[in-house]
Amino acid sequence: MAWTEKSRYEKSRAKLTEIFTKIAVHADQQALVRCPYKDRHDQCTAQFACRNKRKPRAEGELPACVSDDKLDYRPAWETDPDGYAELRAKMRDTARRPRTSDQAAASVLHGGKSRPAIGGKTIFDYADELSVRVPTSCGRTGICHECVVEIKQGMDALSPRTDEESFLKDNYRLACQARVEEPTEDVEFALLRRSPKILVANTTRNVTLDPPVSRRGDQVYYDGKQIDSYRGHLYGIAMDVGTTTVVTELVDLETGRSLCETSFENPQRFGGSDIMNRISYDGGEFGGELHRAIINTLNVEIRQMCSSLGISRHQIYEIVVVGNATMRDLFFDLDVQPIGQRPYKSTIEHEYLDGKRATTSLNVACRSLGIRANAAARVFGAPLIASHVGGDIVADLMAIDMASQDEVVMLVDAGTNTEVVIGHRNHLIAASCPAGPAFEGGLVRYGMPGCEGAIESIQYQPNEKSGGRWEYKTIGGGLPTGICGSGLIDLLAELRRHDLTTPKGVFANKASEFMIVPEQGITISRKDASELAQAKAANYCGQIILMRKFGVSPDQIAKLYLAGGFANYVNSDSAVEIGFLAPVPAERVVKIGNAAAQGAREMLLSKSKRESIEQLIKTIEHVELETMSDFFEVFVEGCQLKPMEIPIP
Repeated sequence: MAWTEKSRYEKSRAKLTEIFTKIAVHADQQALVRCPYKDRHDQCTAQFACRNKRKPRAEGELPACVSDDKLDYRPAWETDPDGYAELRAKMRDTARRPRTSDQAAASVLHGGKSRPAIGGKTIFDYADELSVRVPTSCGRTGICHECVVEIKQGMDALSPRTDEESFLKDNYRLACQARVEEPTEDVEFALLRRSPKILVANTTRNVTLDPPVSRRGDQVYYDGKQIDSYRGHLYGIAMDVGTTTVVTELVDLETGRSLCETSFENPQRFGGSDIMNRISYDGGEFGGELHRAIINTLNVEIRQMCSSLGISRHQIYEIVVVGNATMRDLFFDLDVQPIGQRPYKSTIEHEYLDGKRATTSLNVACRSLGIRANAAARVFGAPLIASHVGGDIVADLMAIDMASQDEVVMLVDAGTNTEVVIGHRNHLIAASCPAGPAFEGGLVRYGMPGCEGAIESIQYQPNEKSGGRWEYKTIGGGLPTGICGSGLIDLLAELRRHDLTTPKGVFANKASEFMIVPEQGITISRKDASELAQAKAANYCGQIILMRKFGVSPDQIAKLYLAGGFANYVNSDSAVEIGFLAPVPAERVVKIGNAAAQGAREMLLSKSKRESIEQLIKTIEHVELETMSDFFEVFVEGCQLKPMEIPIP
């Protein structure tokens, strides 16, 4: 009996020894790869900074650890007291030693700030260190596609694109997927959500409040239909979706008061800088990504607005969207391929012309587009005029109250796609001019949108001894990082005024480029000037052909309304000198900034204004510039940097 008990005891002890041995072996193996500060819930208990530490999801929680558990952490915790002094002396000696060029440390840069480049770290990691807020809603897994960044330099130093990034091309990457692989060259990244300098219409006209959303007692109604119980406020959003810039405004629908206004670069830039490229991109294997990008960004804006104002997204009941035909239809996730092919009309316009629709406006549920607002909220898309002349121009016409204009006026909305409208309330003609992105930050090497750091005005000061210098003003007053549209117009005019270029863009002394800001390396080349001249020619064609067709000369135009993101900062004299604007007397030029945003706001607040503008646009005659017999000759003439010459009718 005693023997049996002893045998059982030995077996139990051997079994326990085996179990503890396995535990010890497992623990030793874990020590090779698992940080000792990482608990069983994969949370970090360390009280110091670590690149694998992420912000806690909720207050009171520990930070999450995102280590891939592939590193041997033990040497980090092992110490050798005897060798410590020797190691410290060696490190100090290394630090004192001058670096050779091939040992120079590479950096990751953003907005003038930098951090040392370290292999394995993502662009998102560096954004954290540089306090740059990159949008994301998927926990940095690459699923949401919100963290798109532009790599300004150093693409070769990054890891290859992952499957999650297959929808991107050129120098665009997902911040959570792009890792520094070869820290031997500088990497510079930029967000797609910089805030441009935007000015809405100079005057905010009083609007009689009759929005579709209303309250009766404790109930909320949309066009007379009960949709919700009153939650304390009724809010709406007016949104101008431009090819380059997006403007949003949160409005109290009960008082008409504006509560918050934001502007940012259109996040769809990865699909191309102009609408034709975006149409082509959306027709490829990644169709829907451009729609997803703008909706994701709108949701980020809604979240930030609500957070800053302490309100709920469930109090937002309507969103009014204006934009050219392509931008509007991409927002609504419609097929935009017909807009890129003759006769350049959207699917909605085709349906309207075929009698299948009573209007080209749209009205759908926010939920169907994935917009995070009230469950019953609606999205209203402003009606189109024809082809590329879209809802943004409809909003412009509303902002300048075109329905009451008795004299002949001209509206020029300058942008990636410039639109021109001429006439009075009884007779209007309109055209779209594919100007391209040159004046909005594209194609020109140092061109940029009107964001902080952009040169917005510039003058040349000649000097026989030094050869002259450039004096400029930047947005924000800091060092220049590029030149925006108003600055580029000034620059071309100054080159002509001082005979630094011919009207045909040939630089003085056959130079290939001029240095503008030596300290920052900012230049303008003949190629840049050529891109600007062609973009300017599109504006030129639209204005000349429409004035000729309407039968007026510049001095017969009572007012020239200049609209667009950068229009309010354009020097009118400079614009006239290079042929960007018709030579209308300066006192008749009225700068109305981003009038489309003002028009969108009025549509948000007034059903009657929506109805009246619908009636007005049905009378507008659309002119297809490219069908005019002398369009090519006019375009070539418009490429020259000189004032417009328009024969008096």
